[in-house]
Amino acid sequence: MARPNRHIGSSLDELLAKHGMLEEVSARAMKRVLAWQLQEGMKKRGLTKVAMAKRMRTSRSALDRLLDENDTGLTMDTLTRAARALGYKVRLELKAAS
Repeated sequence: MARPNRHIGSSLDELLAKHGMLEEVSARAMKRVLAWQLQEGMKKRGLTKVAMAKRMRTSRSALDRLLDENDTGLTMDTLTRAARALGYKVRLELKAAS
């Protein structure tokens, strides 16, 4: 008789948590979505990186870091200025862990 697979039924979150990677993977996923949303907003408005940086009153290199999906270190101030430059609002929410 075949042995039951002990991994069936576990979630990806459980696997990542077991290996101590859940927070890092979650942060990268959130940053990837934010970077994509900002790039799409820039594209929709026909903004170059130089024009976007000017609207944000920041440098092009700071904007590049914001749009870099692997750089998860960003401030609320930077995110808020980017959103405002595109006519967006930032909405954050904390949820209880299940």
